[in-house]
Amino acid sequence: MHSKKDIKWGILGCGKIAHKFAKDLKFVPNAKLYAVASRDLKKGQRFANVYHASSFFASYEELAASPEIDVIYIATPHVFHYEHTLLCLNHKKAVLCEKPFAMNLSQVEEMITTAKKNNVFLMEALWTYFLPHYQYVLDIVTSKELGSIKKLKADFGFTTTFDPKSRIFNKKLGGGSLLDVGIYPLFAALSTIGYPEDIKASATIGKTGVDENCTIQLHYKNGVTASLFSTITKKTDTQAILEFENGSILINSRFHEPSSVTITKNGTSELIEFDVTTNGYNFEAIHVQEMLLDNRIESNIMSFEKSLQLINLLDAVREKIGLHYT
Repeated sequence: MHSKKDIKWGILGCGKIAHKFAKDLKFVPNAKLYAVASRDLKKGQRFANVYHASSFFASYEELAASPEIDVIYIATPHVFHYEHTLLCLNHKKAVLCEKPFAMNLSQVEEMITTAKKNNVFLMEALWTYFLPHYQYVLDIVTSKELGSIKKLKADFGFTTTFDPKSRIFNKKLGGGSLLDVGIYPLFAALSTIGYPEDIKASATIGKTGVDENCTIQLHYKNGVTASLFSTITKKTDTQAILEFENGSILINSRFHEPSSVTITKNGTSELIEFDVTTNGYNFEAIHVQEMLLDNRIESNIMSFEKSLQLINLLDAVREKIGLHYT
């Protein structure tokens, strides 16, 4: 069992999101960034210097094999999550792996099986789940303070310069809007309403073979619906609106990161703000450490079942829009 003094983190991959995570790790009690790994040694060294990591490695294998490390945050592109997670799990390292967990259901199932076999912790880094404003919304949903949900509308879109070699547009790197940002509206539906009875989806497939935008309609029992949209070609409101029997909740832009909530009931609206001064990745890191201290191999919030449901949804939508990765 870990003591509260010794949670040593490793970061595998030193891209943009790794910088945000490392910056927030400084605000996690009893956390220490012990080592980072990049296949570009100079890049890894610079990263380690900026965030005061004790060590840096030029290979992911060295990081996974380091006896000092308790848990590894995987921050590589989608297509490598499966490979890198298995590498770490088979070295008995706990893993927090960026979303999407992997490219398809069979990969996620093997990752979970491997975690169980090695008796080590594994969680998909769906950081939104742990943010104060989102937990606040989920409490209202669960308590039925505003009655039952009738409808959800959520979107996530941003404009990016077309570059066929970039992660966003490169099919070999799992590019496209669905896996990159469409996962957030889907997660919003899954976490507030549940798994749908019927899925409809359409998309614009660009010249590199990835979805440049994706429109999804989810249908549930009793006529409840979720209207979801993602795009990498234009900026959208990036809000989530939940309509209930007795009011509504607007999760203000950008809903997937630290934000505010507007609650409307009886004709009156109230803005509720949350005092979050970090990027927000510290909340999931705190949770991971709590799970490690409890000797768990699975999160009691972002559980294996939640990740299986989410990848099932992603696979189903990809099938509907004809998007296949090799």
